[in-house]
Amino acid sequence: MTEETADLEPLSDADALDFGRYRNIVILTGAGVSVASGIPPFRGPGGLWNDPKVERFAHRDSLDEDPEGAWRFFALLRSTARKAQPNAAHQALARLEKSLRPDQSFLLISQNVDGLHQRAGSRRMVELHGSVLRTRCTGAECDLEPFDDTETYADTKPICPKCGSLLRPDLVFFGEMCNHEAEWQTKQALRRVDLFVAVGTSGTVYPANGYARSARYAGAETIYINVELMEGGDDSFDRTILGKAEEVLPRIVAETGMRL
Repeated sequence: MTEETADLEPLSDADALDFGRYRNIVILTGAGVSVASGIPPFRGPGGLWNDPKVERFAHRDSLDEDPEGAWRFFALLRSTARKAQPNAAHQALARLEKSLRPDQSFLLISQNVDGLHQRAGSRRMVELHGSVLRTRCTGAECDLEPFDDTETYADTKPICPKCGSLLRPDLVFFGEMCNHEAEWQTKQALRRVDLFVAVGTSGTVYPANGYARSARYAGAETIYINVELMEGGDDSFDRTILGKAEEVLPRIVAETGMRL
């Protein structure tokens, strides 16, 4: 048992999860996984989108209507993400991935944009909503590739060096489609999944709100982990484990013995 899990109380039989039983594992994570790292959620208690003055920056139009204001907002998110550190939930998922057998497939699908999963060591993953730590061009015909960016642009309107269009965070705004490659990888994984776990997510945002249903259709066991029950319920999940991601995930990974 590792130092970070040595003082944890054992899980009940109802909560124990043996990852070794499964061949194709898919984990979906949401904002609840990063709250313990100081990243505010977008929805729910303390959610950024609860304030209409802030929520408007979730829409692509804000870049046209108020580019300086939009970049001031995303500069704050970028700075917060850069200063944050992965917590026990991120570390447990990275540890799980590293401990899987060669005959097991694994995909971590994250709705988060903070880059903390990668910093914890996760590699087989897709960022469904992009990353606030990357920048790309708004020009539809521009060939500038998205790039990791340390600038915040809090006091400026950044311009593309190739075409002169406005630069933007490499995020998926409301009304935009997710990255094609991320969607393709997700669909492929959900076709053969036999264990689907949703952690720290409300499960209400498209397209992730349909993943559990797709997993059930594929015959997978489906598990929901969050601090509260899903609003309205969801019969797509076989089991629900209530608790904070940073407390539940280390216990589950430690109990199964699926760790280095």
